[in-house]
Amino acid sequence: NLQNPKLKQIHLHTLRHWKATMEYHRTKNIKHVQQMLGHKKIENTDLYTQLLNFENDEWHVATAKNLEEESKLIEAGFEYVRYSEKDEVAIYRKRK
Repeated sequence: NLQNPKLKQIHLHTLRHWKATMEYHRTKNIKHVQQMLGHKKIENTDLYTQLLNFENDEWHVATAKNLEEESKLIEAGFEYVRYSEKDEVAIYRKRK
């Protein structure tokens, strides 16, 4: 609803905060976000990591049995979780 008075509270800087927060959430790379924002001090960028709580996120989970499979998962944005000796696979995850 465009008549919502909360819309008047949104400024360009609000969108900048949102983009930076989402980029950190996606990449978990604070240096990347710092560079994206053009901050000289990491302390300024660090504020964006605490704006939202993403602890209840859902994950895609995948396994890799060899280096080729692991490389494909990493290229697709998966992050390493652990190695299962029982199943002889590396476990990876990526946010949905």
